[in-house]
Amino acid sequence: MSARPVPKSGILDISAYVPGKSAAPEGVKLAKLSSNESPLGPSPKAIEAFAGLASTLALYPDGSSTKLRSAIASRYGLDAQRIICGAGSDEILQMIATTFLAPGDEAIYSQYGFLVYKIIIMGAGAVPVIAPDTDLTANVDAFLERVTERTKVVFLANPNNPTGTYLPFDEVKRLHAGLPKTCLLVLDAAYAEYVRRNDYEAGVELVASSENVIMCRTFSKVYGLAALRIGWAYGPAGVIDAMNRIRGAFNLNAAAIVAGAAAMADVEHIDRAVAHNDVWLPRVAAALSAAGLEVTPSVGNFLLVHFPGTDGKGAPEADAFLTERGIIVRRMDAYGLPRALRITIGTDEENDRVTTAIAEFMDR
Repeated sequence: MSARPVPKSGILDISAYVPGKSAAPEGVKLAKLSSNESPLGPSPKAIEAFAGLASTLALYPDGSSTKLRSAIASRYGLDAQRIICGAGSDEILQMIATTFLAPGDEAIYSQYGFLVYKIIIMGAGAVPVIAPDTDLTANVDAFLERVTERTKVVFLANPNNPTGTYLPFDEVKRLHAGLPKTCLLVLDAAYAEYVRRNDYEAGVELVASSENVIMCRTFSKVYGLAALRIGWAYGPAGVIDAMNRIRGAFNLNAAAIVAGAAAMADVEHIDRAVAHNDVWLPRVAAALSAAGLEVTPSVGNFLLVHFPGTDGKGAPEADAFLTERGIIVRRMDAYGLPRALRITIGTDEENDRVTTAIAEFMDR
């Protein structure tokens, strides 16, 4: 074999992240319910801002994403200097791992947490540690039992994808109180806008009163801007300063900055998207339950649906049945849930299509 560059130790042990399917069979109308995208799409104001960039494409964007950080700060009453933006929350999470994890360190995440956590932990040369869930929900005691002197970061998706479950704020505070001051608690709140529970808090309050908590958010879900890859985080000044030292000079493009700022300011559009989800989330869950399926209660814009493993009515057969009809959902094998599918709440028509198709599948 000829000589060639070799990745550093551990890289080839990482299983690459595989996105959900996005195509239907030729000639079949697509209903893409695999990626938790917004069925209402982006704000018209964001579209207008995006279109207005045509004459400035030769220019570099603002490397500090000032307009976007200001819009976020204004919307939530935050200090813009403590906000950092990235190409999706994925890049924010990657920056956290690169900044705070070294070879031999440990980072903890929940059993059914976002698959990216393991990837970025291993990419930094650190050791991923899994805290088992209880009833598909993160367990604070399981996290705390696994904290050692080598634990430098804890990742908590709240609400969690793909389960749709969440931890009340009192439990999040209990988790934080049990961590060493030198351990960074990452609150990944990608679906926070959808949550309608009085005992939930996305993380702003805990960040404001702590030196070791950072909250991550995204524009890919309720804001309908997944194609532009926009994420942001709010954290302590020292944490944000350290992350900015390794952030790419122009890591967010100009379209993302202006469209994101416009989307953040269009509260009415976000309210419509949330109201749509409030109507359809329980309606779809009820229809799937009526078809004889177990549905995990969700506070996000998706449902984790569990299929029986017998009589040809398992998740793989259901996925194939739906795909033939142009309905694309997400298999959960990579999460260790081979009997489950994750289904995004879509448009009125898409929701009717998927519930009707699944009822037909179960009645075969």
